[in-house]
Amino acid sequence: MNENMDITMNIAIKKMKHRVWSVVTGTALMLALSLNVTAVRAADEAADVLVKRISQDVVDTAKADKDIQSGNQAKVLDLVEKKIIPYVDFQRMTELAVSRNWRDATPDQQKALVTQFRSLLIYTYSGALSQVKDQRLEFKPFRAAADDTDVEVRSQVIQARGGQPIQLYYRLRKTGSGWKIYDINILGAWLIETYKGSFNAEINKSGIDGLITVLTAKNAKLAIAYGKKS
Repeated sequence: MNENMDITMNIAIKKMKHRVWSVVTGTALMLALSLNVTAVRAADEAADVLVKRISQDVVDTAKADKDIQSGNQAKVLDLVEKKIIPYVDFQRMTELAVSRNWRDATPDQQKALVTQFRSLLIYTYSGALSQVKDQRLEFKPFRAAADDTDVEVRSQVIQARGGQPIQLYYRLRKTGSGWKIYDINILGAWLIETYKGSFNAEINKSGIDGLITVLTAKNAKLAIAYGKKS
């Protein structure tokens, strides 16, 4: 792996990790109900209602699970897979992060990019769940027309011991199966923009296959690290 690219990727990851647990809780979008009932209900819900309800579900789950609180990574990853992944539009996120180079990628390359970026985000943000303690979420008034298909839900994380609230915004688009998150803003930084620069720099240097190689290697390292913590 190119050393400069590895450093750049690590910086991008650390920037988002520094924004603590809010990314994970913000993307937590699934009910603790049967899959069929969940899918029907989610498809009918307004974007802000969906984010509020499921975010709280994940926060409550993380607070109540002693294994998650103690940093059991296997348990954390399982929670992410079950409660977050179904309601995040990883393909849209990848398209935006790769930007103009997406249309030059073959279908197989696009599939690989989505798979590797998905894994990177899961590993990057799973660690934040074990940090959920006594924080709470507050949502700002939701403004959107009834026929809008792309909206922004705004909230902030209130710290139990005071301090400045953490800004947490979500961008969602409406799909055939309901609203899906495709970007998140933590303390003024949009997730997609955080990765776009490093992704396109690597593509310009080594091509799309070069970026896939970098992401695959990074995920392999993260998988080993998480395995040691489980």
